[in-house]
Amino acid sequence: MEFGRGRPVETTAEEKLIGPLLLARGTIDRSVTLRADERRLEQVWSDPATRVLVIDNGHTLVRRQGDEVQAVLFTTAEAPPGPRYLLGVEGGAAYFAVAAPLPGVSGGDGNGRVTVPMSLRDTPEGVPVPAGLRQAGGLLGDRDAGLLVYAVALEAWHTTHEFCPRCGARTRIQAGGHIRVCPQDSSQHFPRVDPAVIMLIRDPDDRCLLARGPQWPQGRLSILAGFVEPGESLEAAVAREVAEEVGITVVNPRYLGSQPWPFPRSLMLGFFADATTTTLTPDAEEIAEAHWFSREELARALDSGELRLPPPVSIARRLIETWYGGELTGDW
Repeated sequence: MEFGRGRPVETTAEEKLIGPLLLARGTIDRSVTLRADERRLEQVWSDPATRVLVIDNGHTLVRRQGDEVQAVLFTTAEAPPGPRYLLGVEGGAAYFAVAAPLPGVSGGDGNGRVTVPMSLRDTPEGVPVPAGLRQAGGLLGDRDAGLLVYAVALEAWHTTHEFCPRCGARTRIQAGGHIRVCPQDSSQHFPRVDPAVIMLIRDPDDRCLLARGPQWPQGRLSILAGFVEPGESLEAAVAREVAEEVGITVVNPRYLGSQPWPFPRSLMLGFFADATTTTLTPDAEEIAEAHWFSREELARALDSGELRLPPPVSIARRLIETWYGGELTGDW
């Protein structure tokens, strides 16, 4: 039993189907104690068993081995120079991320972004290729998926927090990449995580609400989402965001699961909620269109190509499939 607003709400069998959340996986011990020991960190870095994931603007190298996709990990002697972040320990080996250009990758689009293949399943077997979480997150094993999510999040934070917000001095990396310290005022700064609610809304006829933001192409729909404001509970954020974006009232928000979404630093907290009103009045700045779908209507729209859904790596897709009762096709 879970609790909604004002009264207990039974979790239905349907709502227990949400897993697995592909970016919420991971197997390593994050080794908080090791972070605080600078001498030990250097010793671990010098260990031949230590492995390094190189991260460049949210991308790393992966390779296909049969039907599997694996992250390319380097020894510390092979890794390029760059800021390094401790990711954790597993099976007697330590894992670090190093922020640096990907070895063997040149060119790009001229804006600091590497060129990634359209489909990793079509790449030559054993050949390292660059990929980000959207391409590789759902194909990697549990360990590698967890390493990549972690590395992407840390790299994004360090890239935008090089200077002290209090005095403007350049900060220094400490604690294995988990703290930046100002040399002028000794203030400590920690990686930031922005909580966001994402919610599948159902009406009394058990239809699902899908919408499109103005920045999205025609036919790409998803569920509603928004950031939690200061001093606000998650449940209150669900109700507020739905009211602001499409003008309907919801009750009984039920938490179903969460996963990191480091683009650049969100934590997505998934909910179901029940609509008590159904007339949609989208906020034009936030929502280009919004519609109610029955399961049959959604299946027809996907089959015809009229509609596309978020990729399986997203929590949005998991929430939609949980409501639908099975897997769906039609990825972005």
